[in-house]
Amino acid sequence: MSSRCLLQLRPLSVSGSSRGLCSSTNRLFAWRERRTSHQHQTCSVSTWTPFAAAFNTRPHRKLNLRLRRESTGLFGIPELKDHTGFYLLKQGVEQDVERLLEEAASPLRSRKMVTIFDELSDTLCRVADLADFVRASHPKSDFAGAAEETCVELSSLVEKLNTNQALHNALLNVLIEGDSVPTDAIDQRVTELFMFDFEQSGIHLEDEQREEFVKLNESIHMLGTFFQRGAHKPVGIPKTKLPTNLRHVFGVDGDNIMVTGLFSDHYSSMVREAAYRIFLHPDQHQEEILSSLLTARHHLAQLVGFDTYAHRANRGTMMEAPEKITGFLRLLSQELKSRATADYDAMLDLKKEQEPDAKVVMPWDPPYLSALGRQKRTAMSNMDSMPFFSLGCVMEGLNQLFQCLFAVSLHHVQMEPGEAWTEDIHKLAVVHKTEGVLGYIYCDFFERYGKPNQDCHFTIQGGRCKEDGSYQLPVVVLQLSLSGPRGTSVPTLLSPGNVDNLFHEFGHAMHSMLGRTRYQHVTGTRCSTDFAEVPSVLMEYFASDPRVISTFARHFKTGEPMKMAAVKNLCDSKKMFAASDMQQQVFFSMLDQVCHGPHPLPGSTTDLLAQVQNEYYHIEHVKNTAWQLRFGHLVGYGARYYAYLVSRAVAAELWHTCFKADPFSRTMGTRYREEMLAHGGEKHPAQIVQDMLGKPPTVENLVGALMLEMDENTRHLEQR
Repeated sequence: MSSRCLLQLRPLSVSGSSRGLCSSTNRLFAWRERRTSHQHQTCSVSTWTPFAAAFNTRPHRKLNLRLRRESTGLFGIPELKDHTGFYLLKQGVEQDVERLLEEAASPLRSRKMVTIFDELSDTLCRVADLADFVRASHPKSDFAGAAEETCVELSSLVEKLNTNQALHNALLNVLIEGDSVPTDAIDQRVTELFMFDFEQSGIHLEDEQREEFVKLNESIHMLGTFFQRGAHKPVGIPKTKLPTNLRHVFGVDGDNIMVTGLFSDHYSSMVREAAYRIFLHPDQHQEEILSSLLTARHHLAQLVGFDTYAHRANRGTMMEAPEKITGFLRLLSQELKSRATADYDAMLDLKKEQEPDAKVVMPWDPPYLSALGRQKRTAMSNMDSMPFFSLGCVMEGLNQLFQCLFAVSLHHVQMEPGEAWTEDIHKLAVVHKTEGVLGYIYCDFFERYGKPNQDCHFTIQGGRCKEDGSYQLPVVVLQLSLSGPRGTSVPTLLSPGNVDNLFHEFGHAMHSMLGRTRYQHVTGTRCSTDFAEVPSVLMEYFASDPRVISTFARHFKTGEPMKMAAVKNLCDSKKMFAASDMQQQVFFSMLDQVCHGPHPLPGSTTDLLAQVQNEYYHIEHVKNTAWQLRFGHLVGYGARYYAYLVSRAVAAELWHTCFKADPFSRTMGTRYREEMLAHGGEKHPAQIVQDMLGKPPTVENLVGALMLEMDENTRHLEQR
C-alpha cells in the first residue's frame, strides 16, 4: 500500500516464493490462441519469449568490458555513485526549497501556487522516498546508513516547512481570495489537499500547542517503533511447563522453549493450541506501549480539531468518517453471520476427520482447516502445482494480460553499472503501443540477508506534468521475497499464493504507471487508503480466473499446460471459506476503529479485544490471550484497516460489471484506465468510483457487492 508524500514524509509500501524457466530449458512452446470477444486480437502467448526467459534465471553482474565505463549511480542518479552522494542530494533539496519558498512569497509570482507547492513536494519526495527505500533494502551498510541519515535530516526540514507561517499564509490566501493565475477544479482540489496536510501538522495552532503537537508526534513515532518490535518478539517458557511430546516442535534456548509464532499451519491441534496460548499470552509492557500510543494519537487528533484519531485518519477517504466505516462493518457483520456459520460447520467436519471427538472450532484452527479444505478441493498440493508457475511464465502471463487490457507491454531493460542496489534486480520499461514509455519498474524479487520479508510497492519517483510540457515518468520498485533458482535446472517456482501476491503488487505498479496526473502529489497510489488497494485487489480476480491462468500455467520442464480441470479446481479453491475469512477481517477492522475511537477507552485493550471478538467473530475470545498485542497493523494502518474490505467491495463490483464476461477486454481496460487509474488522487475517490460504476459507493452498495459475489461463488461451488 502507498500514500502521498506531501509536506509530510510517509513511507510507501501500499502485500511467497517463485521461480521462472531456466535458460537451459528455454524451449519454444505452442500456446493456445485466445481472442477477446470485443476485438480481433490475440491475447495469449504464441511462443516462450525472451521476456519470460529473462526471469528464468537470477540475474548476475555482467563483466564490464569497457574498462573506463563509470558507474551511472543508483537508479541512474549520478550523485549516487557512492553513498556520499546522499549528502549532495540533500544539499540540492535544501537549495531548491529555498528557491521555491522565495517564489511562493514573491509578489511577482507568475506560476500557480499549487504548481510551486507540487514542485516543492516533488523535490522533497524524490529524495525522501528514494532514501526511505534504500535505508530498508540496500545490502550495503554505508548506503543504508547514509540513506537513514538523509531521512532524518529531511524529516527535520519537512517539520520546519510544516510550521512555516509565511508558506501557510500564502496558500491560505489563494484558497480564500483565489490565485492571481487562472486555476481549475483540479488545481483547487490539490490546493485543498496541501492545506489539509498543513492543518494535520498543526500549522494553525498557537506556539505552545504546536510545541505539544511536535512532542506528541515524536512520541507516537517512538511508541509505534517499540510496539512493532514487541509484536514480533519470541516468547520463552520453561521446558517444564510444556508437555514432553510437544517440546521438539519449538526452538530451545537452554532450559527454555522459544515460541516464535502461531504455527497455524501445523497438522497437530495440540501444537497449534500451545503456540496460540503461549505466543499470545498478555504482556503488560506491550499493553502499556499500545495504550500510550492510542492515547497519544487521540490527544494529537483533538489538538488539531478532530473528535478522534479515526476522524483525522479518514478525512478525504472514500468513507470520509468513522461513523460510516462502523456502519459498513456492522451491516457487513450482520450479512456474514449465517454464511460464516456454514464455513465453520464445514471446518468442524474437517476437524472431526482427524479428531472424532471434536466439538467446536477453536481460534487456532481456521488457518489450518481452511487450507486443508482448499487442498482437498484442488486435489493438488502446492508442491504439485508450483512447477506450472515458474516466475518466467507468470511474468509473461502478466505481460500478455496488460497488452490485451491496456495496449502496454513490459520490456526487459539492460541496466547500467551501479544502477541497481544488488545483482539480482530486473528493470522493466512499461511501453504503450502509441504513447511510448510510461515509466519504469525495478523488480527486487529475491530474498537476501537483511532484506525486509514482505511484499511491497515503493514509489521512487512520482509522475507529473513538467513545465516544458513533458511528463516526469514514474519509477517504482516491486519488492518480494522469493527463493532463488536451484542451480541451472530448476527455476523459481510460485505457489498459488505467490501468484496472487505477484498480481496484487503489479496492480499497484500499473496504477503508478498508467496514471497521468498533473501533479505528483496525487499521482498513482498517492490517494486515499480505501481506494489505493482497489487496483491491486482487482488483479487478484484476474489471478483467480481460469481463462487467465490457462494462458500461462505450463510445466517448466515439459511445457505441458496445466489440465483445465486442475486450473478450475485451483480457482474454485480460492472461493472457499470466503465468509469466515471476511468475518475475521471485519473483527480486525472493528477493533481498529474502537481503539482509535473515543477516549479514555473503557478498559484495557485486551478487554476491548474480548468484547469486539465476542460480538463480531464466530469464535469467542480465549481467556489470557491478547492477540491485539501482536497486531502490527494497528501502527501502520491506524484506524484504516477497514480499507481492504472497502477496496475489495469496489473491486468486486468492478470485476463483475466490467471484466467477468471478458477478462481480456481492451474496451473495458481502456475505460478502467481513463476513469480510474489515470486520476490518482486528483479526484475524490467516491467520485472516481461513481464515474466508473455508475453508482456511488454507499454502505449498502458496498456490502451488497460483497454479498452478491459471495453467494454467486457459493452456488458455483455447489454446482461443481
